[in-house]
Amino acid sequence: MEAYPTWWEADVALRDGTPMHIRPIRPDDAEALQRMHLAQSEQSKYFRFFAPIGRLSDRDLHRFTNVDHRNRVALVLTEGEEIRAVGRFDVVTPGRAEVAFYVADTEHGRGLGSVLLEHLAAAGRERGVHTFLADVLPANARMIRVFTDAGYEVAQQYEDGVLAVSFSIEETERSWRVMAERERHAESLSMRTVLAARSVVLARLGPDDGEGDVLAAAAVRSLLTGTFTGPVHLVGVRAPVPAPAEHHESLADLTGPVELAVLAGPAEDITDAVPALRRLGVRALVVLSHGFGEIQGEAGPAGMARQRLLLRRTREAGIRLVGPASYGVIGQGDAGRYDITLWAGDPAEDVTRGIGLFCQSGPGGRTLRSTAERRQLPLASFLSAGLRVDVSGNDTLQFWSAHDPTAVGALYLESMGNPRKFSRIARHLSATKPLVAVVSGQTGQGTPPGHAVRTSRQPQRVLTELLRQAGVVRARTLPEMLDVAGLLLAQPLPAGPRTAVVSSSAALAALVADVAAAQGLQVAGSPVTLEPLAGAKQYASALGDLSARDDWDAVVVAHAPPVGGTDPEVARAIAEAAAADGRTWVTSAPGLHGLDPALRSGDVTVPATATAEDAVAALTGAVRYARWRAHAADPLVDRPGVDPVGARAMVARIVEGLPVGSRRTLDAATAARLLGHYGIEVLPATTVTDATQAVAAADRYGYPVALKTSSDVLRHRADLGGVSLDLSDAEDVREAFGRLTARTRHILGRDVPLEVQPMAPPGVACVVRGTEDDLYGPVVSFGMGGDATELLGDVSFRIPPLTAADVSDMVRSVRAAPRLFGHRKLPVVDIEALEDVIARTSMLTDDLPEVAEVSLNPVIVAEEGARIAGCTVRVARPVRQDAGRRALPSGGSVPEGTASEESSRREESVEE
Repeated sequence: MEAYPTWWEADVALRDGTPMHIRPIRPDDAEALQRMHLAQSEQSKYFRFFAPIGRLSDRDLHRFTNVDHRNRVALVLTEGEEIRAVGRFDVVTPGRAEVAFYVADTEHGRGLGSVLLEHLAAAGRERGVHTFLADVLPANARMIRVFTDAGYEVAQQYEDGVLAVSFSIEETERSWRVMAERERHAESLSMRTVLAARSVVLARLGPDDGEGDVLAAAAVRSLLTGTFTGPVHLVGVRAPVPAPAEHHESLADLTGPVELAVLAGPAEDITDAVPALRRLGVRALVVLSHGFGEIQGEAGPAGMARQRLLLRRTREAGIRLVGPASYGVIGQGDAGRYDITLWAGDPAEDVTRGIGLFCQSGPGGRTLRSTAERRQLPLASFLSAGLRVDVSGNDTLQFWSAHDPTAVGALYLESMGNPRKFSRIARHLSATKPLVAVVSGQTGQGTPPGHAVRTSRQPQRVLTELLRQAGVVRARTLPEMLDVAGLLLAQPLPAGPRTAVVSSSAALAALVADVAAAQGLQVAGSPVTLEPLAGAKQYASALGDLSARDDWDAVVVAHAPPVGGTDPEVARAIAEAAAADGRTWVTSAPGLHGLDPALRSGDVTVPATATAEDAVAALTGAVRYARWRAHAADPLVDRPGVDPVGARAMVARIVEGLPVGSRRTLDAATAARLLGHYGIEVLPATTVTDATQAVAAADRYGYPVALKTSSDVLRHRADLGGVSLDLSDAEDVREAFGRLTARTRHILGRDVPLEVQPMAPPGVACVVRGTEDDLYGPVVSFGMGGDATELLGDVSFRIPPLTAADVSDMVRSVRAAPRLFGHRKLPVVDIEALEDVIARTSMLTDDLPEVAEVSLNPVIVAEEGARIAGCTVRVARPVRQDAGRRALPSGGSVPEGTASEESSRREESVEE
């Protein structure tokens, strides 16, 4: 029997936003399954078993709950100890399995069937299943809709009073869209009680003068300064608070219902309070206090245990959890705006169009709140995830996608638990709403205390590309992020990079022009320079003349009076010119910052930055976003001759029985067959151990041939004597065999087999790789062959799925790319053939998480065509976090199945 697949366990958000747990069935589920069955209506029992079965027999219970997790797979959706739905498949022939669902009558209409289908399909693809079959009674229209609504092409045949249904479970663009839209709807709805709640309870737990007392008092001061009109219940809060809040001594005094709870106090008290919150109907919990996973030293494991316990209890209660160690939230919904943070700012009115802020730690939240307030930025929503045990940046993005007041999103990320899902959600959201992000640290891959995330072996550039591909503007600092967000909120998108420069200082104008050119902007004409003491009339005249020109898309106005601050009349002249012009304007003006009312004319505000360089940085971010958005709808690469079904079946056989954390290196023939499913052809090669075998192989291929060592150290190193090319006859082969054998013995201290291979046409040697990273999922890289590429890091990276523009940019973004385009009058090589190899590799790595690594080295790109002279393929158990099924964050531990640094070194070869 296959080991229990822990990686199939997940928490999911149902159609109404409620969390529920999904996992493989276990033998000890027999009693819970019987309870669920006995509570079913006669019709539901008949639809499932085609017979009126009153009670499941012991034999049936044993058969249903004892599965091998390979040919017989069953998943259950649970709520506490109770089973709410079961989905299963049984393999009937290789690649084909019968599927069945059984959903509790009390849960109909909540989307349990569609969730089960997504997870069963993902498990089936992992086990080599490509087609689901089902017999459905015609009256069971609900089950038929589960299949068709999932985006699959369903075939139906009526026979003997039963509908025989069949459909391929291969992921398609349509099925992905359906899954993503369902996920977006469910997760955004689950966040409504966090950021658009209609009733609130704020409770201080624990002793007087403790952390809970201090934090709750601060949160109360913020809560009662907004426009919130819903019920507010205060529990144990000693600070004097005016009406209309209701005071209570304990949570037991409340009768509910209450949607959002905010707690501060000792960790044990907060965990123990979850049952009381469940009784009140609470759907979301914000924990302000500490004492969980952030604890270091000897008490650290105990803190992580409390963190996992809190997550488990809230998930069982159907409660979304923000924190622990959250700085609070700002929400706005039907009951008005509420500010439940630790920041004692000024009261704010409802925001019709503003910025959404997301951060993690308390210090990050304080910095964001204070900086946003100084810039007078309207906040439509704010969330500090703290230790990010449950609610994450991904959940917040999902909410922003359905929250009209949030027009621009800004994120401060200290760690990323599921970058692949982030990329997918952000790419969808960025197509309609701008996103700006700062990633903590120099690499973006640090793990703060209490944050349990996978690690990555990829360079920091992978994260940079992930953000760029998703349309996220990456800022260097929090102030820069808010500068960009303010510009994107207040001004239209730039139509292009042409930038005009206006200043009352010739030196400053020259500096702005220089910085703009260095950032990739195109300076439009000569800077417009005014007198140092220029007033409103001079500005109005100069800006009016500028508006009459059509050679620019955006303008930076760098006002620099020699004394004092900015004259309000000058500010008004700038604002009125911008309002009349309609293009993108940004300014730096002493004494003005952010969206200052002094720079507002009608509905248009010109954002002001602290320095002229900051204005250029903000404009550069806006230009980059506008350029990305123009191509946001580009189709993904889709090459002909691709057979993912055959590839999945092949890989499923190879990884069967492979321990988690181990890798297998495929032999050359098996690797070539697998690559062939994606139209990637590898030049044949024959392994030889003596000169006679080498000559025989060369005679079969026909001359000229290449002879190379099979050692990974030397096989691509002609400069070190590991390769001999253009061998034209048997004598050349024998001489080369002796020379290479001696050379490898000298360098490696032992003999290794050699390989004979037909010669490829002359061209440029390149390297294309695809890897399955524990953190990022599939990553594709491209570079030229040779040591210089590796030593200088001249490699481009992208995260599949890719568009044609992504592939083209990969090739052209490496510094050595001119070698492909006729550098020093050399022939231009077949770029289209090279891009085809990259595109097919991206599709393979995206489709097959079991392929831990595919390395095509060298890919020899000639004037016509590209030949692959060497390949390495390694497979492993997949640990991908975002594989065509919905799942909430895993919480307090890294999911099982993640290959560790040590275990990932365990490799063995395999022949299929």
